[in-house]
Amino acid sequence: MTAKAPLDESITLEALDRDPFPIYRRLRAQAPVCRVKAAGRTLLTKAADTKYVKDNPELFSSDDPNTPMKRAFWAHTLMRKDGEEHLRERMAMAPAFAPKVIRDEWVPQYQKIAEDYVARLPRGEIVDLFPALSGPYAARGLAVLLGLEDATDEQMERWSQALIDGAGNFGWRDEPFARADRANEEMHALFDSLQDRHRAEPNNSAFSVMLNAENPIDQTQIYANIKIAIGGGINEPRDAMNTIIYGLLTNPDQLEEVKRNSDWDKAFEEGVRWVAPISASSRVAVEDTEIRGCLIEKGDTVMTIQASANRDEDVIENGEEFIVYRDKVQHQSFGNGPHFCQGTHVARRAVGQVMLPLLFDRFPNMTIPDTNDVIWRGFGFRGPIQMPVLLQ
Repeated sequence: MTAKAPLDESITLEALDRDPFPIYRRLRAQAPVCRVKAAGRTLLTKAADTKYVKDNPELFSSDDPNTPMKRAFWAHTLMRKDGEEHLRERMAMAPAFAPKVIRDEWVPQYQKIAEDYVARLPRGEIVDLFPALSGPYAARGLAVLLGLEDATDEQMERWSQALIDGAGNFGWRDEPFARADRANEEMHALFDSLQDRHRAEPNNSAFSVMLNAENPIDQTQIYANIKIAIGGGINEPRDAMNTIIYGLLTNPDQLEEVKRNSDWDKAFEEGVRWVAPISASSRVAVEDTEIRGCLIEKGDTVMTIQASANRDEDVIENGEEFIVYRDKVQHQSFGNGPHFCQGTHVARRAVGQVMLPLLFDRFPNMTIPDTNDVIWRGFGFRGPIQMPVLLQ
């Protein structure tokens, strides 16, 4: 009879939040399929297994009834749906993410925002990029793309963090849900207030295209879609940007090569591979199945750890290191299968093509005075939450 995966009672959520990579390295070597008591899930840390699960939604459903996401978002979101139901809600936003719309509308707007926000930075001072640039830049660009220009950067960032913390509240503590509830109330009030304008003046923003669709999805799901975009669309480019800047500034030889060749796209891909902004995803087994000889029972929740898959020794050499000029690696940071991240192409352009070259052109001698002052956090979502740099 097939045995269940080994149970690890030593791994804590705090340790995963602080620095999960040594834990992942151990699990890949010793227990690549491992039930982690603190998370209440079976962690999958090898690239082949994370890809297999995402590529087979008929075996591993996104509809995880045990996730805190539904409670945090006040809705059953498309992230937790499969098949036609998922596709219909995903396609409702698709016109806002069409390649031509990204190129002709969003990239020029991101360019203007980037120039404005970089121009505000003081030369010759130590500045924490997280609150001074990367967070507000991601927030303002997303507000424009979603059709929520009336929201402030501070509101967008606060809502995003509240949704993320609520969705990742696997300990089901009261406080993160209370913050998520306040954010939901504020977001719903804003969405209600913007409907008339978007109906009167249709445009390519995500809110407008969903409201004005020939056969629109329900309002609850329109709101849920916008909230999913707020939850994932700020932290991903923000954390990717900070990670890439850290990787480049701590590898000056690579930075010079990237500048010389304008290889910002390559730097972007290596940054999101090295530290996946969205590090983990949950799926539920639809029937009894096996992974690496371990029984996964129907109803069990598995967690695909993209952050670990991206450093898997079976597919990448020296995966723990930031190396822009490595052989091309198929990282899994944007997911794969039906839930491939819809905002991928916007993030690539907003960070890789717009912000990075602009920032390093304005501050060509930027440095991190003390890498010990850079603080990294996150298990489900990960990046530097404090990023002091000397701008020069």
